[in-house]
Amino acid sequence: MKLVDFSVRRPVAVIMAVLAVIVVGAVSFSRLAIDLFPEMEIPVAAVITTYEGAAPQEVERLVTKPLEEALATIENVKEITSISQRGTSIITVGFNWGTDVDFATLDMREKIDYVKRFLPDGVETPMVMKFDPSQMPISIISFTGEQSQEELKRLAEDTVKPRLERIEGVASAAVFGGREREIQVIVDPAALSGYGISLNQVVQALQAQNLDFSAGKVQEGSKDYLVRVVGEFEDLKDIGNITVAVPGGTGARLLDLAEIRDGYKDQDIKGRLDGNPALALIIQKQPTANTVEVSEKVDEVLSALSAELPGNIKFSKVFDQADFIKDSIADLQKDIIQGGLLAAFVIFIFLRSLRSTLVILTAIPIAIIGAANLLYFSGETINIMTLGGLALGVGMIVDDAIVVLENIFRHRQEGYGLIDAATLGASEVGSAVTGATLTSMAVFIPIIFVAGLASELFTPLALTVSFALGASLLVALSLVPMLSARLLANVGRETRSVRGLLGRVLDATGRGLQRLDETYRSILDYSLRHRKKVLLVAAAAFFGSLALIPLVGAEFIPKMDEGMVSVSLQMPKGTSIEKTDEIVTSIEQMALEIPETDSVFTSLGAGSHEERAGFGGGSPDRAMVDIKLKPLSERKRSSEEIASVLRRELQDIPGVEVNIEATGMMTMDTGGPPLQVILKGDNLDTLRELAAKAAEIVAEVPGTVEVESSLEEGRPELNLVVDRDRAAAYGLSVAQIGSAVRAAVQGQVATRYHVSGDEIDVRVRLADDARQNINDLENLILTTPSGGQVLLRDVASVEPGTGPTAIRRQDQSRIAVISGKLEGRDLGSVIADIKERLRDFPLPPGYQFEYSGEAKEMAEAFGNLAVAFVLAVILVYMILAIQFESLFYPFVIMFSVPVSFTGIVLSLLVTGRTFNLPAFIGVIVTVGIVVKNAIVLVDYINILRSRNLSRDEAILKAGPTRLRPILMTAGTTIGAMFPIALGLGEGSEVEAPLGTVVVGGLLLSTLVSLVLVPVVYSIFDDWGQRIMRRFRRRSQEAELRT
Repeated sequence: MKLVDFSVRRPVAVIMAVLAVIVVGAVSFSRLAIDLFPEMEIPVAAVITTYEGAAPQEVERLVTKPLEEALATIENVKEITSISQRGTSIITVGFNWGTDVDFATLDMREKIDYVKRFLPDGVETPMVMKFDPSQMPISIISFTGEQSQEELKRLAEDTVKPRLERIEGVASAAVFGGREREIQVIVDPAALSGYGISLNQVVQALQAQNLDFSAGKVQEGSKDYLVRVVGEFEDLKDIGNITVAVPGGTGARLLDLAEIRDGYKDQDIKGRLDGNPALALIIQKQPTANTVEVSEKVDEVLSALSAELPGNIKFSKVFDQADFIKDSIADLQKDIIQGGLLAAFVIFIFLRSLRSTLVILTAIPIAIIGAANLLYFSGETINIMTLGGLALGVGMIVDDAIVVLENIFRHRQEGYGLIDAATLGASEVGSAVTGATLTSMAVFIPIIFVAGLASELFTPLALTVSFALGASLLVALSLVPMLSARLLANVGRETRSVRGLLGRVLDATGRGLQRLDETYRSILDYSLRHRKKVLLVAAAAFFGSLALIPLVGAEFIPKMDEGMVSVSLQMPKGTSIEKTDEIVTSIEQMALEIPETDSVFTSLGAGSHEERAGFGGGSPDRAMVDIKLKPLSERKRSSEEIASVLRRELQDIPGVEVNIEATGMMTMDTGGPPLQVILKGDNLDTLRELAAKAAEIVAEVPGTVEVESSLEEGRPELNLVVDRDRAAAYGLSVAQIGSAVRAAVQGQVATRYHVSGDEIDVRVRLADDARQNINDLENLILTTPSGGQVLLRDVASVEPGTGPTAIRRQDQSRIAVISGKLEGRDLGSVIADIKERLRDFPLPPGYQFEYSGEAKEMAEAFGNLAVAFVLAVILVYMILAIQFESLFYPFVIMFSVPVSFTGIVLSLLVTGRTFNLPAFIGVIVTVGIVVKNAIVLVDYINILRSRNLSRDEAILKAGPTRLRPILMTAGTTIGAMFPIALGLGEGSEVEAPLGTVVVGGLLLSTLVSLVLVPVVYSIFDDWGQRIMRRFRRRSQEAELRT
């Protein structure tokens, strides 16, 4: 080969090229950002619309449905789901993979701009948000000190939050918890009645009296004076002294109508750290920012603030993505180093030459640095996928170098000179290693181009391995021959010069390998004489492994142990925050007593991470307890095991729904709980009844926990039914009545009081004792447009009832979601059981079950990867056909693929791992790896036959000759992947199934293919000869006839 000849004869040029790669690679590597997962564009966008005070039914009818109808007309929409809850509509639009989400969101805004003119008054402008995994909080930091909760809140909002948001890469720093100051105008209804004044008039008076504004300019002589009307409140006395006009009278001072209090807003949210009051700072990064860099800058700013702020301010991390990322990356890097050392040990044992081993090992750093160059220029980051690709590549990188060097090594032992051995040895196998490397790279092409989450997640891994393999091929055909021509001068002496224990080990290894060669030749000779037996055994193993597949569970993506357990509570609807606090306090104490607990942060008024971060409304009857565990190396139990214990201890709290999950902010969000059964229908009462019965059936399936229906217990409410005719007689509209009731019960922010640079709400509402029960509500005094007064009960009736807390819809149909978590069983088996049990469930016309959540995502991803697998097999066959210029030899080589399936199934069963997305990727990768050994073997058989050896002689010589390089290449790949397959480090759960599949598939395929491939080769050769003889016979008969 020209490249080999050039490299051997121009060593300085090769060295300079290698140094150039190293220098550029070092710069590229230092500039690669660090993150846990690759950057992904999830084709999902949300529309959030606020309609304050509206019931879920109103939100659905007046806001959600019109917006859904408009959004459904956008191109590439895959699914529309929505939640209509009190005061908020959240519509989620899922697009087909590959959709330009930025362009799609522009389309969404256009549709919304057209529809919003038809929305009711009081509906805020809908907000369109593109879903980005990077928008989830990267850090949650508790904020405590000696100050009051009000002062801490002020410090957090005025000092800490602005400083954090000035950090480059920080998108927002939200403050959770604390108390906010509020000026409260507590109106006496009797005083209002006496003066004939309405609440709305009080609000209007406050708005009219608290103003500063410009009144123009006045010129006097040569000067212009700006005229300003100064009327803003300077203190609380100013508020109390304003006059509220009375129809036909002189008016009344506000002090005569209400009590002016300097108090606090109603506290619906609270935060605690380890049982003590605390605020939380929720940090979000910008989409393009690097998590680790942002976290380090945040730490620097918080450290400076701790020294600057008064009152012993303390910041404590509740959660920080960067810690988990750095630990995961460090563990993966350690696995790569351990894998590299194992690969080096395998090489040294087989070659028994330190120089030869070092020549091969030079391929690893150079190929990795070369891959780093390409990763940098392709815009990738250092993450568990790219490092997983390097870990997989470490074993495969040396494959080409092993085959090349072993052949050079053998030629040296046969007496060839340095230059001739290097040139001839590398050129002889150049075609084989090129074809083998191309087949390994080819299997990654479908992964890159197939649509879906699998492509988004594993494309960086595919690119990394491909880059590394490409670099390793160049190293094997350039640097390795060049170094061999200069370092293998003393072949044979090096091993003999080793004395002591190592020398005895090497001698024993040499004798063992010699016996292995002889044993393998005997087995090969026997197999060629009993080909049917070999085929029957191989077929039995393959079909037997297929029968074992049902024993291997299936899931979507393995969950990572991020060292967090979240306990979410839903109290009975309408429960006060004080009552919720009583239950939460006991759970806090239980959590603090867990030996593995590091800290406990409690969020009262927020039942999920999204609610705490401000995405979705919280409620006083909801709470969440986040238990941060000690590092994985310092605890014996996993977060899932601790969550299981808590489930058993907390499952019997009366009237309280408790959801416990081993989770974290890094967990791949696949659309909610892993188990989701959708029940579609129109009538909410029917849906609630059917969903409750179906949930009972689902809960009886083994492996399901915390099964619940989304149509839960309704929130207690008072429905105000206006008598339109009687209201019209008094000149009152429904809107006027509703506005007056809202101001009386909820209160209305009339204006803002400015003091010391702060803006404080001034809220007007009735006194607490005037709005305690239905009777108080019915006796609410309304003021008519003519100045008269009428009681609410004279124009409306108050009816107690319950209303839905949220109405869910999917593709413009109402749904109930039966959701749950898994414990002790895999998703695939549980879903199969649920489908069987719900098959005969009686449903009225128009109602149907669908399966969503991880089950739906898994089915779509597995379907896409099945296509990728077929394409990978076809590409491998095509490359082999090109390499061998034959349609038959590729079939021979491809027989090593089915054998690997047996190893894959057995490895998953032995380790107890499920078949999941990473495992499926491992199957595709294995196709490209296992054929490499068969290529090397078949290629050498053909070379020997071209030297006039008979077929069987060529097989019996090629097998033992290629045994060592085949075992070495398989051993280095298995050794490099073995630490990954063990899955012992932080974040290793995602990579471990891939490593397990590769190790199991390659191990069995290597051992069996060494016998099976030569047998199949001989059978195909017999068939070919028969066909050729038949063809010649017919040609001869045709010639005789003519």
